[in-house]
Amino acid sequence: MNGNHIYTYGVVDDEEFELDVTGVDGGTPIRTVRYRTLSAVVSDIDTLDPERSDENVRAHDEVLREVMAFGDGRTAVPMRFGMVFKSGRALKNVLRSGRRAFRKALLDVDGTVELGVKVVVDEGEVVEEAALQNIADRLAAAAERDVENDLFSDRLALNRAYLVASDNREAFSETVQAVRDDHDGVTVRYSGPWAPYNFVDIEVGAAQ
Repeated sequence: MNGNHIYTYGVVDDEEFELDVTGVDGGTPIRTVRYRTLSAVVSDIDTLDPERSDENVRAHDEVLREVMAFGDGRTAVPMRFGMVFKSGRALKNVLRSGRRAFRKALLDVDGTVELGVKVVVDEGEVVEEAALQNIADRLAAAAERDVENDLFSDRLALNRAYLVASDNREAFSETVQAVRDDHDGVTVRYSGPWAPYNFVDIEVGAAQ
């Protein structure tokens, strides 16, 4: 697909590669735009305002997963959905102005993935606060860092994102399974790996 603009998924260490993956709005191939020690992962797109459909959101996440799994694995600083630049020059200007922030973020999340855990209290069950705290403590101990997300349901007792070293992902998964085995009355929902959305904080303006 050839488009007039550039949709950006995230930033990795300087490298040139191309992936045969379908991106947002059907964009393919996935490629990189390089600036000094950074590379932005991009695809071409015709619009500056892509629709935030389920299909497009899944495509955005899937591209980042493929990047992280490519070759021996890559660390990626994710962009939020919908980051479109009018041209490669505009994108390189952002990479230049944000180079220190991107480099720091890449260092902060180097060799890690984000994993998500939700604990839902089963209907009709009552779970003691001490049991929920035990779950939270065990999961936090198995991760590098964790971030609490919104409890958007009365039965949602825990909703956290965990930054986990890629080499420790299996051990974290075993901890999740142990929590499932040890605690009745709750359903543990486990997701990932994701790019570390909850552990980077870079504000970028697009459509420049």
